[in-house]
Amino acid sequence: MTRDHKTLYRALVARDRRFDGVFFVGVTSTGIYCRPICTVRAPKQANCLFFDSAQQAEHARFRPCLRCRPELAPGNAPVDDSQRIAQLIIERLEDGSIGNDAGLEAIASQFELSSRQIRRIVHKELGVAPVQLLLTRRLLLAKRLLTETTLPVTEIAFASGFSSLRRFNDAFNSRYGMAPTRLRKKATPAGETARGDTATLQLVYRPPYDWHGVLEFLAYRALKGVEWVTDNAYARTVHLGAAKGWIRVTQSKQPNTLSLELSHSLTGVLPTLLTRVRSLFDLNARIDLISRHLSKDKRLAPLVKRVAGIRVPGAFNGFELGLRAILGQQVTVKAATTLGCRFVEAFGEPSETPFAELNRLTPSPARVANATIDDIAKHGIVSMRCRSIIALAQAQLTGELALDGGVIYKPEVAIQRLAELPGIGPWTAHYVAMRAFSWPDAFPKEDIAIRNALGGVSARQAEEMSQSWRPWRSYAVMHLWRSLAQ
Repeated sequence: MTRDHKTLYRALVARDRRFDGVFFVGVTSTGIYCRPICTVRAPKQANCLFFDSAQQAEHARFRPCLRCRPELAPGNAPVDDSQRIAQLIIERLEDGSIGNDAGLEAIASQFELSSRQIRRIVHKELGVAPVQLLLTRRLLLAKRLLTETTLPVTEIAFASGFSSLRRFNDAFNSRYGMAPTRLRKKATPAGETARGDTATLQLVYRPPYDWHGVLEFLAYRALKGVEWVTDNAYARTVHLGAAKGWIRVTQSKQPNTLSLELSHSLTGVLPTLLTRVRSLFDLNARIDLISRHLSKDKRLAPLVKRVAGIRVPGAFNGFELGLRAILGQQVTVKAATTLGCRFVEAFGEPSETPFAELNRLTPSPARVANATIDDIAKHGIVSMRCRSIIALAQAQLTGELALDGGVIYKPEVAIQRLAELPGIGPWTAHYVAMRAFSWPDAFPKEDIAIRNALGGVSARQAEEMSQSWRPWRSYAVMHLWRSLAQ
């Protein structure tokens, strides 16, 4: 990330989680250093020093904040092994990847450690045993399902990760001092659904929210069979681990809320599902601070005023987005969508849903990695793009690139790794960073549409003009694209 202190201070004031671990701030008036999401009152800019890592802050004789605990910052910052392991476990708990000792064993093998050593590290860094982290995650998810859905209590117990209804009841009573059915009696009508084989959850966001603009953006790029977008809803097929099903997102009757309807087949992967849907619709953005900053630019100010609550649509499936970005190189959005639909028809697995418009799953990296250039080229895709697609699939399979579930290294490193793949240039890398990595400061300066919107400037000039927009350049890009469409 840029070392411009004004830019870093803007990110600090916003408390945007996407910058957590990207930098740390030392406060000279207190001698303490924090993560950019710390809930204490933001210090004066003159009292702030910014560091790439916790080690740098401590080397400068700053003490770690006891409230935000810098040692728990995500792996975007280079921290020692024990902290990275603890954070990796937290991330896997958040997305539901770890549900038992086998998950801990898998992480232990990544670092060539034993599961006993892993447990010791987690207790040292987080103060609790891994089993307590698991229990907290399961109970919080269960509490939400009891309150917002009409799923049977038994299904909720298993969906939350408990092996039996008895263990679920015992844990709930022990932690909360009440039976799960007590919350069920207070369940809100928002949990009701028209279909008996689905559940509905509410996703809250900060207003304003450009709902129809997001739908329009997704509709123009929708992959036929995998996605279906109407004037008031977004739906798609889902394949997460062994779970397959579908989701449908609409504007809720409750203020500042979206409704997520999902097939019961996906209840076992709810943590991952919720994280990806929130990313897809950019529900965590502090749009008030972002818009206020971009409005300081004379060129962007009228665009921000014209479209309140603009968002940067993320990606439900990072590999799918990567495919779409490669197919979009040097062609129009419409042409890229046509190629994408052909690709899905050829390599996507059939899927059954209640909607005729949703009938295929997005192609898996494993299937694409085993394809030949000729297998892909016969669908009208040039050879260079075929090589890029296969390389992307292989990088995803080997773990060289983490296109799903967040990035554990610096965004600049992720962009560089993408650009090192054959046939993938800076434009594609930044576009993927914008959406698959939810990086708010991505800027594909080579994009001809952006340069036209800025008056036909060169890529170098566009980069220079964008410096004052940092760290929210991805949102500036959305405003520029929208201005051309309008």
